[in-house]
This record gives sequence, structure tokens and C-alpha cells, in this order.
Amino acid sequence: MSRVLAIAAAELRIAARNRWVTIAVAMMALFSLALAAAGSAPTGALGADRLSVIVASLTSLAVYLVPLVALLMSFDAVAGEVERGTLPLLLTYPVGRGQVLAGKLTAHLAILAVAVAVGYGLAAGAAFLADPASAAGLPALWRLGWTSVLLGASFLGAGYLVSALSRRPSGAAGLAIGVWLVAVVLYDLALLGLLVSQAGGEALTTALPALLLGNPADAFRLFNLGASGATAAASGLGGAAASIPWWQALVSLALWPILTLVLATAAFRRVTP
Repeated sequence: MSRVLAIAAAELRIAARNRWVTIAVAMMALFSLALAAAGSAPTGALGADRLSVIVASLTSLAVYLVPLVALLMSFDAVAGEVERGTLPLLLTYPVGRGQVLAGKLTAHLAILAVAVAVGYGLAAGAAFLADPASAAGLPALWRLGWTSVLLGASFLGAGYLVSALSRRPSGAAGLAIGVWLVAVVLYDLALLGLLVSQAGGEALTTALPALLLGNPADAFRLFNLGASGATAAASGLGGAAASIPWWQALVSLALWPILTLVLATAAFRRVTP
């Protein structure tokens, strides 16, 4: 554990020097405040407190922004070490490759957690200033916070995986953007297109819950939708969320970080210094 923490401390210093901490916190803070300012319009119509409605908007923000920030932080975790020539030096220390990735994951998760806490905290502060009854939305905000970190962990592992497979930062960056586009944008568009065209027929409709749970971004969204009535009312996925038990979405969301980190470790073991 001391070796993992030592690598995490070194990675935090590198991230601070590269301004990743500032960038991640600033992005989450700016977008969260923007949604907090614009997210009060439907409050009266839904009959919910302001914070609960803002959480609905933050859920949509997190699906897009958290994976992007995670991939941008992690795509050069291995490829960058190879290109800079520091990987051979790193591996001369008595530390395993799994410990190296665990240390990087610890540092990157800490940065992501701080960014999420600052962004969501500012949004909550804005909600309380406008609506003292916003305390009713605190459980939904807390749930959104720790699930956002879980979602980020899934894409951090994916970033390490593409970094180990490409071995060059430029190639890893392209793969990381491709992963983000497929998982966050194109996956749902493909499912929607198939449903609208009825190309998959009844078989696709039956398999839809499993297909949604097979994507960490959808599992995150479905868990938060299913756990909050106000959030479900504010999204077109409310019907899908109601048909999938919340615990299945949570299990999928918890398993994805483990799977991606295992695959990334296996790919890293094949990287030669």
C-alpha cells in the first residue's frame, strides 16, 4: 500500500504541474453553476425542490463530462511513460505493474472526486440560496456524487487500457476520444435508431435492459433516474429506468471499474520498456 500511495503522490504532483487539477475543478464548477442558474424553470411544474431539479440536470452533465475528464487524465498514463522514456526507470523500483496502475488510479480518482465535490457543492449552494427547501434534494445529490466517481473510475480504467494498447500518446488520445464517442454518444443513438426502425424486432426490445446495463454511462444514468422521482420525470429515460431494478444498474456501475482495470493491467504487462 505504501508503494501505491507513493506513486499516487508522484502522480498528483505531475497532475498539479500539468494543471489537470485546476482544469478538472474549473470545468465541473463552471458547468455545474451554469446548470444551477438555468435549472430552476421546471421546478414549479414538477412540484419538486430546486436542488432535486438541478440534480436532474447534473445527471445529464455528468454522463458527458465525467467520462471525458477521466479519459483526458488517463490516456497517457502508460503511453506517456513510454514516450518520455521513464517507464524503464519506474520499473526498476520494487513495484509491480498492477501497483503502478493502482497508484495512478488513486491519484486520478482523488482529482475527480475533488472536482465533483466542488462542482456539485457550488450547485447545491446556489440552490439553497434560491430555495431553502432544497434540503430535500441532498440525498439525490449525495447519490449523484459517489456514482459520478464510480463512473469516472470506469473510464479511467478504459483510458489506461487504450494507453497500454497504443503505446503512443497521440494514438492513445485518438482512441480515448473514440471510446468517449462510442460509449456516451453513439451507443445510445444506435439503440434508438434500431428501436425506431424496428430492425431488431421484439428480440431487441427484450434485450434492451441488458444492452443498457452493458454500458457504464447508461448504468449510471439509469441508477440515478430510478432512484429519484424528480429526475425520472425530467428525462426521456424514465420509462427504461422504471423497467430495470436499481440494484442491477448499481451492480453494473460497480463492476465496470474492476473490469476495465483488470484489462488495463493485463495490457500493461505486455508493454515492453
